[in-house]
Amino acid sequence: MLLCLATATGKRPFHLNERKAFQSLAVISNLKTQICAPVFCVLLLGVCLFTAACQKQAVSQSELTVEYEMTPQPPRVGTAIITLKLVDLTGKPISGASVSLEGNMSHAGMRPVFGEAREQEPGRYHAPLEFTMGGDWVILLYLTLPDGRKLERQIDVKGVKSS
Repeated sequence: MLLCLATATGKRPFHLNERKAFQSLAVISNLKTQICAPVFCVLLLGVCLFTAACQKQAVSQSELTVEYEMTPQPPRVGTAIITLKLVDLTGKPISGASVSLEGNMSHAGMRPVFGEAREQEPGRYHAPLEFTMGGDWVILLYLTLPDGRKLERQIDVKGVKSS
């Protein structure tokens, strides 16, 4: 079978063997595959390496226990003291951690309050936090362990009483 192609002027058509035309297309397609496949693989490898390098070291929930106490009880507007106890799987206190707190009302429109915890004894940290209004609060804990791993936890505080 012959493939008929018209020239740009449309005057005199010329013919190509269909088999040769498809062979030419196959060579071009194969050439694209030979060039594009390695380039795609290199790009994919780069993305994977970049993603792996940017990931934070996470601490699983089961590797670390965070216990807390709050005074006064029940919580009320004013300064509260949050006491945190950090222990590993074996119950050994975790010393040398950095602990920051962020307190937010459970409804929108209020500014957050912040606090820094200080280690009082191995694995025990105390932080003052100012409840500026009565209602429900959420305290976010941002912990950085001595080995650099980061952890976040949340404490829900229901019903802070007005003074």
